[in-house]
Amino acid sequence: MFEDLTNKFDSVLKKIRGQGKITEKNVDESLREVRRVLFDADVNYKVVTNFIANVKLKSLGQNVINSITPGQLIVKIINDELIELMGSEKSDLKFSNNIPSSIMLAGLQGSGKTTLAAKLAKQLKSKGRNPLLVACDIYRPAAVEQLKVLGKEIDIPVFSIDGEKDVVKITKQGEDFARKNARDVMIIDTAGRLAIDEQMMNEVAEIKKHIAPEEILFVVDSMTGQDAVNTAKAFHDKLDYTGIVLTKLDGDTKGGAALSIRAVVTKPIKFISVGEKLDAIEQFHPDRMASRILGMGDIVSFVEKAQQEIDLTESAKLEEKLRKNKFDFNDFLAQIKQVKKMGSIGGLLSMIPGASKALKDKEIDEKVFNKIEAVILSMTKEERENPNVLNGTRRRRIADGSGSSIQDVNRLIKQFDDMRKMMKGFSSGKMKNMLKGLKLPPDVMRGMNLR
Repeated sequence: MFEDLTNKFDSVLKKIRGQGKITEKNVDESLREVRRVLFDADVNYKVVTNFIANVKLKSLGQNVINSITPGQLIVKIINDELIELMGSEKSDLKFSNNIPSSIMLAGLQGSGKTTLAAKLAKQLKSKGRNPLLVACDIYRPAAVEQLKVLGKEIDIPVFSIDGEKDVVKITKQGEDFARKNARDVMIIDTAGRLAIDEQMMNEVAEIKKHIAPEEILFVVDSMTGQDAVNTAKAFHDKLDYTGIVLTKLDGDTKGGAALSIRAVVTKPIKFISVGEKLDAIEQFHPDRMASRILGMGDIVSFVEKAQQEIDLTESAKLEEKLRKNKFDFNDFLAQIKQVKKMGSIGGLLSMIPGASKALKDKEIDEKVFNKIEAVILSMTKEERENPNVLNGTRRRRIADGSGSSIQDVNRLIKQFDDMRKMMKGFSSGKMKNMLKGLKLPPDVMRGMNLR
């Protein structure tokens, strides 16, 4: 995510941090480079102009000039301005006191609305809501069927009317269905087009008029850059939507849409979609995103993701096994599955301060876990529980059974042995001290029982 932008900012910020004395001349030189970085990222011209003016004004203030580390202060100013640019603070969904609350998704075809509808429904379900998906994309071939398949996968019902072309009728009957079946949130997937047209705009406007949704979310492909911003403005002029969802952000190396869209339409970015899996959706936090863009990671999101996906009961059992030196390949396999649930390796590493920089220009094999799983699953029950029996003959059989080389198997066994030795002395007390040292927010500390 935003790889090009982060790398270019890293180079510029390194020069700024080295400034021992701040003058108008070296501020202008530094901001000239920042301006170029933002233009290269396809950020809106007006947004860049205002951003640079604000940073310059604050960088030449007395607090910076008299500071012992003026370069560091300017970096902080840039960080603060990025946060301001993207909305200052997170924006939560609004819900009605009446059943159901309605959330309508709007956007062009190909922006990812249908998949986003399922992602949002799954997330709301995990938070105790009882959602219903309503299929109103009546033009795209197999759109309704796609939503039904996704709904079945996450065990959430999909309301549709075969052959019906009146989207208002579908939504009104969907609303009745939701009330009768105690579905407290209705997520409406609307039709899109390859380009903005009057019919599409009229349809979403009619749904808004008759349903009065609590939330209208504009869904946009972040990789389209300035086109995303222009489309957002056109939809906003017609719909006056309540929030924005940026999709395909995991493939967006530039970041122009994320940095421009809120300033242009003055509506908050509420969610980002960061992958194809149905749990690849995150609430948008401007401060955390600014930190990622400037290469400082996002450790809070990393810890929150770990809290959501890691089974605390299983972790306690694992800790007990580590203390007794009984950690085996079955445990190793269980841990791999938990890590995989957290998302892509690259995505996780981008949240860890310094990791992206350290791994710059290095390829990350996302299939590495699959290879490890294949080797472990080719072992017998005895071999997994007692790795010491793995002699040459057994290793050859495991290599053949998993489609790996004998070197791959030997390497995995050695890494497993090394990890087991390292983890043996890694008590929960040490882990707690390490996490406390990160100075995480109080609510995260409480959630991990580290107060």
